[in-house]
Amino acid sequence: MTPFDETATQPGPPPASPAPWDRVALAVTLLLVDPQGLRGLWLRARAGPLRDRVLKALAPLHPRKLHPNADDGALYGSLDLAMTLAQGHTMRSAGLLSTGGPLLLTMAERCPPGLAARLGQALDTPTPPLSLIALDEGAEAEETLPPALADRLGLFLSLDGLPWQDSAPITLAPGALSAARARLRGVTTPPEARDRLTRAAHELGIASARAPLLALACARAAAALRGHPHLTEADLTTAAELVYSHRAAPAMDSPPEDTPPPEPPLPGDTKTEDSADTRSEIPEDILVAAARAALPPDLLDRMALARLARGQQTRGTGAGAALRGKHRGRPLPARPGRPSDGARLDLVATLRNAAPWQPMRRAQLGTARDPKRLIILPSDLRIRRFEERAERALIFAVDASGSQAVARLAEVKGAVELLLASAYARRDNVALVTFRGTQAALDLPPTRSLVQAKRRLAGLPGGGGTPLALGLERAAEVAALARARGMTPVVALLTDGRANIGLDGQPGRAKAAEDARQMARALAQSGTRAVVIDTGLRPQPALNELARALQAECIALPRANAAQLSTALAAALDG
Repeated sequence: MTPFDETATQPGPPPASPAPWDRVALAVTLLLVDPQGLRGLWLRARAGPLRDRVLKALAPLHPRKLHPNADDGALYGSLDLAMTLAQGHTMRSAGLLSTGGPLLLTMAERCPPGLAARLGQALDTPTPPLSLIALDEGAEAEETLPPALADRLGLFLSLDGLPWQDSAPITLAPGALSAARARLRGVTTPPEARDRLTRAAHELGIASARAPLLALACARAAAALRGHPHLTEADLTTAAELVYSHRAAPAMDSPPEDTPPPEPPLPGDTKTEDSADTRSEIPEDILVAAARAALPPDLLDRMALARLARGQQTRGTGAGAALRGKHRGRPLPARPGRPSDGARLDLVATLRNAAPWQPMRRAQLGTARDPKRLIILPSDLRIRRFEERAERALIFAVDASGSQAVARLAEVKGAVELLLASAYARRDNVALVTFRGTQAALDLPPTRSLVQAKRRLAGLPGGGGTPLALGLERAAEVAALARARGMTPVVALLTDGRANIGLDGQPGRAKAAEDARQMARALAQSGTRAVVIDTGLRPQPALNELARALQAECIALPRANAAQLSTALAAALDG
């Protein structure tokens, strides 16, 4: 008999998933049982009493806090300046990764790639044993845990939408946790359990080889918690729900309807329907269905959009440019130099660099010198450096001509209003340029006032010709103004591309198109990034040529409503 004989393995509906809070309590308890095997927990939740309840349950792990801006000294250890000066020889402090144990990464959605890579490498190293609790407070889809950590943490919990009244304190009976940890080593793992978890991961579209190993660790922890000497069907289902759900692909391809039926068994075939091989294949569908049903139906789609946004970050317009400064921003490693021209001395870095050389320098100067005297040379001096992000100015150049005003201007207004709201939340500056008739106007200078922007946009008139070149010219002027104020300008052009008014205000499609291309090339040469949204009912090839002159992406959205327009434009701007 195999260990799976404890439960039914006949085909049927998957077992009902536990209530949302019961699932949270189970995941937290399993992490307490085997934090090293599961590697940790990805907890996606905003700060609040519900998250505090989960963190209180994890308190027995005694995790140490880790900030996303932690440097290598905090991770691997660094020179202990006070002890070095007191003892007269080099003394180092222990780093968080060198001692192992559970870590609590706050604001994990802001974890830089360098820190994520270092933590991932430490999680892959068995000694010292390390586990990580990543607190993801991201409000937007693109704000999420770096892939290097998401792939290595076994468990995922999302508290979004979970009401407080459905929760309860997570408690264990006295001695239950220590008893479960003692039973963990004795849990046996049959080979078919590994095979089934691996095949279930493949069916769910999970490419990572770590996922089946983490699922197996989760199943073993569940068996130890429940007192099972072997892995049971319930343990494997629990592992599939907690480990595979957030890793699964958003959609699964259904098999073709004309798939031929399996060939009948040969007369000499000794396999029967009751054989162990057949029985191990049947519950695989149950594992897949349990993993699919464990999370809200829209969570997989939102996580897929986040992965797509991360993949496009290298070619998008992104946030403002990184600026190196001397007085404010994110601290950078100090560099050798002398205080001059506004540069400030980094006293701690200077002392840290000079401390190891004190015994040698005192010996060179003779014993008559005060042994407690600190000898600092010009080569020890270090200068403070900072990096800050420039503010971004989103310049919306909106076509308000007659071709737009008939059917598209209302949708464009709604889309821009939605984008203004999200831009305000990100503290971006917003400017609005409209062009119609024979003129282009700056209806809204770069501002952060959402109320003023919406008021100006609500009264936007429409009608007349399409002076596309004038609109680009005015957008270039606003971009130059924003750049002079230290901002990073980004132009979003929303038009149907039917230019018929030239720079001189005279009608003529050929002249108007050529003028628009000239202004587009001038805008691209200035280094201003842009994106073009073709809002016409029939996409115009001339608009693609204009986008190439702008060195911008052209997105055709015929018959798109305001929400679709804003989503596409936000992805192009922030991707």
